[in-house]
Amino acid sequence: MEIRVFVTILLSTIFINNYVLSRMLGLCPFLGVSKKLDSALGMGLAVIFVMTLTSFITYPIYKYVLVPNGIAYLITIVFILVIAALVQFVEMAVRKMSPALYQSLGIFLPLITTNCAVLGVAVLNVRSGFMDHGTSLGLMKCMVQGLGGGIGFTLALIIMAGIRERLEIAEIPENLKGAPITFITAGLLALAFYGFSGMKI
Repeated sequence: MEIRVFVTILLSTIFINNYVLSRMLGLCPFLGVSKKLDSALGMGLAVIFVMTLTSFITYPIYKYVLVPNGIAYLITIVFILVIAALVQFVEMAVRKMSPALYQSLGIFLPLITTNCAVLGVAVLNVRSGFMDHGTSLGLMKCMVQGLGGGIGFTLALIIMAGIRERLEIAEIPENLKGAPITFITAGLLALAFYGFSGMKI
């Protein structure tokens, strides 16, 4: 029964409630990094890692620090600080392990700090009530939602990067080149993902 709950959370976060295409969170890196497929994949993997780790770390902070001390209203500030620290860790790790990926991501890696999709995962874990469950079950639900959010973000990023690479060689009217065709493509992609909202999981 628990496995079914986790699969439901994972699938609904990836497809039905996709953070980029359904909730419209994290659009800055989505539009900025989706020009090349390799940098989109690298950014997506970094976001998966940060979202999952954020869900893991913010759970005990909220449950055992903020709520018992009656300062749960500080979740936004505390979660932003946690995310900023995690992104610094990821940035140092990527710089050390893959300098080429670090160079290709450029300014967009620090943008994860301000990526509202990462903050959205942490806040939605609280709002969905996952942090009110028992320790192991609640923590697992939070982490699965973080993992699903990251996978959904990566999926949207890779699809968009593939489309934009094809658009580079396509004949597009001069008025639509650049940002206009990118926004139209993102809108059509969001409409396509909106079709998943009819799924019954």
